[in-house]
Amino acid sequence: MTVRVGILGATGYTALELARILLRHSGAQITALTTRQDDRPHVSAIHPQLTGRLDLHLENLSLDELAERCDCIFGCLPHAASAAVVPGLLERGLKVVDLSADYRLRDVAVYEKWYGETHPDPSRLPNSVYGLPELFRDSIKGANLIANPGCYPTSATLALAPLLKAGMIQSTDILVDSKSGVSGAGRTPKMGTLYPECNESFSAYGVGTHRHTPEIEQNLEQASGQKCSVIFTPHLVPMDRGILSTCYAKPTRPITTAEAIATLREFYADEPFVQVIDGLPATKSVSYTNYCHLTARVVNDRVIVIAVIDNLIKGASGAAVQNFNLMYDFAETTALAD
Repeated sequence: MTVRVGILGATGYTALELARILLRHSGAQITALTTRQDDRPHVSAIHPQLTGRLDLHLENLSLDELAERCDCIFGCLPHAASAAVVPGLLERGLKVVDLSADYRLRDVAVYEKWYGETHPDPSRLPNSVYGLPELFRDSIKGANLIANPGCYPTSATLALAPLLKAGMIQSTDILVDSKSGVSGAGRTPKMGTLYPECNESFSAYGVGTHRHTPEIEQNLEQASGQKCSVIFTPHLVPMDRGILSTCYAKPTRPITTAEAIATLREFYADEPFVQVIDGLPATKSVSYTNYCHLTARVVNDRVIVIAVIDNLIKGASGAAVQNFNLMYDFAETTALAD
C-alpha cells in the first residue's frame, strides 16, 4: 500500500524533517506541498537539503486540489489557521495529522485563554485524539484526525506519567524546567532568535505563561486520573535542536532512585522509542532520532526525572510519522528506526 501525502505549510523546519522521513518511508509518497505564496517556488529553493530528492513545487492549493492528490495531510500551519482548513479536509475523506496546537486541548475555553484566538472548529475538541503513542496508542489506530503533541509536553509527559500512574509522586506542586534549541522557535525571523542575540546566551521565556502548560497538565491528568498542577519554565539554549526537561515532584512515600528507574523501565519495556538509562541523558544522544532517553534520581524530598528528545523529530515530525504508521497499520518504527 502506498499512501499519498501532502504537507501544509511546507516552508518550516518541521516540514523539512517530515519530508526527510517520508522520503525513506516505503509506504508513503509525497504528492503535495503547500505555501501561501503564489510564485510556486521549487522545494529545492526553500529546502536545499532536498535538492535532487524531491521534485515538487510549493503551491497555494485548494481543498479540492489536495483531495485529488492526497490521502493523508500533515498540517504544519500556525494555530487557528490549521483548524480553519482541517474540517474541509476531513469532509473530503482525507486523514489529517495536525502539528499545530489546535486539537490538543479538549476544553475550548482553555484553548482560547492560552492562545488568544476564537477556535474555528470547537466541536471536535472534546473527542480529539492526542497523538502520543506511548500513552494513547489504541485511540490513534484508525483515527482520522490526530493532534500531534507539542515538543515540551512530549518530554514532560513521558517523564512524569509512569510515576503518576504508579502513585509514586504527588500530582500537585510539579515543576518542569525545560531547555530547548533555537529551532523550537520556528523558521520565521524573530529578534530573540537572531544569531547575535541568542549565541553565547541562555535565557528563560514564557515564565508562567507558556502555552504548553495546560497541555502538560491535561496529559498528566488523563494518564493519572488526578487533578494535576504544573509550574513550567522553558529556556532558550544556543544550540540548533534538542530539548532537556528536568521534572521535580514530591514522592507519595519514601522511594529510592532504583525504584523510580525500575518503574520507568517497566512502563516503557515494550516501547520502541523510549530508552530508560542509568546515566544522565544528553540532547546530543538523541539528535536526529525519534528516541527519548529518560532517567530518574531521588534527592532529599524530591523525585527528579530527566528526559531528552530531539524537538523537531520526537517533539514534532517523527512523532507525526509514528502516528501516521499507526493510522495506516504500518509497522510503528517504519522510516524512524535506525
